[in-house]
Amino acid sequence: MACEFCNLDCSIYLAENEHFFAIWDKYPVSKGHTLIIAKRHTPDFFALTEAEVVSLQAITITVQKLLAEKYNPQGYNLAMNCGSAAGQSIPHFHLHIIPRFYKDGKNIFKRSRESVF
Repeated sequence: MACEFCNLDCSIYLAENEHFFAIWDKYPVSKGHTLIIAKRHTPDFFALTEAEVVSLQAITITVQKLLAEKYNPQGYNLAMNCGSAAGQSIPHFHLHIIPRFYKDGKNIFKRSRESVF
């Protein structure tokens, strides 16, 4: 089975650097939900090289600025699933940047101050 991230048309890229590109998510959780995808076919975050990790941070900031200008969110969720047991459905590294808005009703991480792990 072919990887759906390996042959995407670069005309849909929102941002790009040496190691990554960003696209809108096909199934957004909120307006502006973006994926940052590794150009090299690699399974997950733990398989990235040091240079790729530095590059990932740079493009993440670039995309955050783009989303801030376009949507003015009040916060962001950054999410990556590493392995099928963690919910990864496409075995090619990608980071979700999900803009969050106070009234979106989707704060899945909200806990009381008394909560502990």
